[in-house]
Amino acid sequence: MDDNGRVLHLRLISPADRTGEVLAVLDDCRGVTNVAVLRGAAHRPPGDLVLCDLARESANEVIGRLEWLKEEGSIAAEQLDMALSRAAEEAVEEAPGDPDDAVVWEDLAQKVHADSRVTWAYLAFLGIATQLAGIAVLQDSVILIVGAMVLGPEFGAVAAICFGLLGGRAHLIAGAFRTLVVGFTFAIGLTFVCALVSYGLDWISPESLRTNDEVGFIVTPDRWSFIVAVLAGAAGVLSITAGKSSALIGVFISVTTVPAAGYMAVALALGEWRAVAGSVSQLALNVLGMLVAGTATLWVQRKFWPQVGRRSSARTRPREHLAG
Repeated sequence: MDDNGRVLHLRLISPADRTGEVLAVLDDCRGVTNVAVLRGAAHRPPGDLVLCDLARESANEVIGRLEWLKEEGSIAAEQLDMALSRAAEEAVEEAPGDPDDAVVWEDLAQKVHADSRVTWAYLAFLGIATQLAGIAVLQDSVILIVGAMVLGPEFGAVAAICFGLLGGRAHLIAGAFRTLVVGFTFAIGLTFVCALVSYGLDWISPESLRTNDEVGFIVTPDRWSFIVAVLAGAAGVLSITAGKSSALIGVFISVTTVPAAGYMAVALALGEWRAVAGSVSQLALNVLGMLVAGTATLWVQRKFWPQVGRRSSARTRPREHLAG
């Protein structure tokens, strides 16, 4: 069976005297199969190694009920691209809902925390993307604009802010916002310097911006700009939670955050203040729209997706604080 993320593989390390509790949880949860126990196999931390496969929809319940293993042992999960097993097929069928709709909140939490950090790779990609956008503005090239959109890595930080807003995580919101500000400041500054040098060499002039009809939409934000940003924000969050990377590329192509930053940098170098104002408005409108839609989408997923773990016992509930 080609699962393509429908089935997860869990590797658990449990203290030997508590392995029975782990197995009881796995036996009690729907969608769990292929359970194996290797007694005394774990060395650091010491204990028993427990392996199992489970439907993606069951992950929140299992991880939530085994939360104590994070302190006393270990929990590791990975997606299976293929599981040739009738038991795995039955596990997926047994779990309620559809795997593509399931949000594994622990996995999402780790993703957004990673994307909320300023790294050299993040700065490099955003800097290159913004310079491509600046060149696209000067060359009046829609193709280069699309290339800059695809290369921009900023949506990860936007998604982190959405996740932080959902759960009231001030530290995550502050970190992700800082990543956006530092990233765009660096990228715009770098592109500004390059444009200033080009202006000094007489390669470009203010006329270069006044004749770019094809990319002029970047500095003319309107109601459609906000609507597109809202749709892109919703689609982006859905693509991250469902693991659909191809859909995320479409999100990058939809919003003009990076092109607006590139246009702003070039306009600053050429002293075209009206274009600077338009670019700032476009950038702010896009980010705002994505934040509103992304947070709303996560709220809907948390509120209305049928969580496997919502049973009568408080002990069997999924980790609500991860879902906000």
